Amino acid sequence: MAQAQEPVTISIRAKAGQRDLIDQAADRLGRSRSDFMLEAACRRAEDVLLDQTYFALDAKSTAAFQAMLDQPPLPTDRLRRTLKARTPWGTVAAAGKVVGQRGK
Repeated sequence: MAQAQEPVTISIRAKAGQRDLIDQAADRLGRSRSDFMLEAACRRAEDVLLDQTYFALDAKSTAAFQAMLDQPPLPTDRLRRTLKARTPWGTVAAAGKVVGQRGK
C-alpha cells in the first residue's frame, strides 16, 4: 500500500454533464475539481466504512438505543421545507414526503 505522503494518480471517466456539475460545485467552494472530487470521494469512503463498523452494547444500552430508533424526533418545519426543496439537478429531494411523522 502506498504511503500517505506519496501522491498517486487516480483516473476516472465521466460524462460532460457530470464533469460540469462537479466543476460548478467546486467553483462555488473555490476549490479545484481534483480537490473537490478527492474530498467528496474520501468522505463517502469514510461513510461506507463507518456504516459497516461493528459495535457492541450491553443489554441496557441496547434497549436504550432501540428505544431511540423506535421514537425518532418529530419532523420540524425546517426539515419539511428542506425535503420539498428542488435540488440543483432539478428533482425534489424526497418528493416532499416526511417519513416518521407521529399521529398523522
